[in-house]
Amino acid sequence: MEIAKPLTLINKEGLHARPAVKLVDTANRFKSDIIIKTDGREVNAKSMMSVLTLGAAMGTVLHFVAKGDDARDAIVAIEALIAAKFDEE
Repeated sequence: MEIAKPLTLINKEGLHARPAVKLVDTANRFKSDIIIKTDGREVNAKSMMSVLTLGAAMGTVLHFVAKGDDARDAIVAIEALIAAKFDEE
């Protein structure tokens, strides 16, 4: 199964180190392959170094694509994390 969903970063600081750790930890809870696409780039959501290279600020739209048996659950969990502003605010 493949699920794709664009999600907008709504936390003030964007995807700096602490939220990136939470995003990578969330992605790694699932067996599905999860990638993030933005500005013509594509990175592995399970790789801390890759996620940090995005330098995504507040308002950036990240396009998440999950492929695998638990893809839907993975996207729901990532969406909830972003909606909660990575529990930072």
